[in-house]
Amino acid sequence: MAGESDESDLRPPVFSLEYLQSGWCIQDCQQAERARMLERLRQISQRTWREIRQLDRHGYGTETISRGSIRAVLPSFLTEDVRLLAFRAFDLVAMVGYRSGRIFHVIWIDREFKLYKH
Repeated sequence: MAGESDESDLRPPVFSLEYLQSGWCIQDCQQAERARMLERLRQISQRTWREIRQLDRHGYGTETISRGSIRAVLPSFLTEDVRLLAFRAFDLVAMVGYRSGRIFHVIWIDREFKLYKH
């Protein structure tokens, strides 16, 4: 997973909410926040992974998040080789998860800027 560079780089991301963690989930968001996140996912999905890697982390790009900076319990399936990434959902709200090929698995939605040390 580290350094994803294959044909999936030329395709847009697909977002999965399958592994969202309790307390950091879409159901914890207000309706207006959900609408803004959905619009952001649509916008990000218009770009390829290669384009996203070149964009600013505060815009439509990503940033790598250190495992040690995460303040929530790490699910057991997040092994040491999994690189955590954050997308800006809107304002200061981040979607943190990992990439596997084209798929970005969202693990946490950080609405209160508390998930990781900045």
